[in-house]
Amino acid sequence: MKTIIHKSDTRGFANHGWLKSHHTFSFASYQNENRMNFGTLRVLNDDVVQPKMGFGTHPHQNMEIISIPLKGALTHKDNMGNKRAIEIGEVQVMSAGTGLTHSEFNDSKTDEVNFLQLWIIPEELSVEPNYEQRLFPVEGKKNQLQTVVAPKDKLEGDALPISQQAYIYRTSLDSDNAIDLQLKSKQNGFYIFVVDGEIEVANNTLEKRDALGVSETESIEIKANQNSELIIIEVPMN
Repeated sequence: MKTIIHKSDTRGFANHGWLKSHHTFSFASYQNENRMNFGTLRVLNDDVVQPKMGFGTHPHQNMEIISIPLKGALTHKDNMGNKRAIEIGEVQVMSAGTGLTHSEFNDSKTDEVNFLQLWIIPEELSVEPNYEQRLFPVEGKKNQLQTVVAPKDKLEGDALPISQQAYIYRTSLDSDNAIDLQLKSKQNGFYIFVVDGEIEVANNTLEKRDALGVSETESIEIKANQNSELIIIEVPMN
């Protein structure tokens, strides 16, 4: 088993006033040759957007982009005609493919928005752009894995499709509960991100916003030391 730990306080940080962003991997002005990616997981940003502020219209191409709100609602608008808010409990995916433009905005006059944005390198380039979002029931992640994103050719349940052999799971573990993770492929690895709480995994204690990458194994157990919320990303390592 191969592991790599990324503690919360080792992430890159940018304060733009209207936006505070923690970067798990190299992004924009934060460049760290030892933190370029975990397999095909290229970006994991933890963003806080101030009221009535947001990201203006900007382009993306050939990237799988996943947004997961943790607090508040973020309004999305793109050149494919989609305009709607992404709220807590929902997950949004965009396959940028041949190219798209979009904006993200916090419409609240009083409340911050906190969301995670992940970029996964696609397995095929120049696909037709696609946008989807879905609300996932809270009970579906209670002490079990809830698949929210899966490969478009291997969809399971209500999972949203991306153009990569990657999966994103959510789980909400009660204190002293444990869960076993089984890789879909020996070529994959798990990246475990603690949204909140405290867990034990691979002889490591992880707290809020800590993360652990695990590869070269078929399975791993996670035990919650307290009530914990996790995002788990399974990605090809090559």
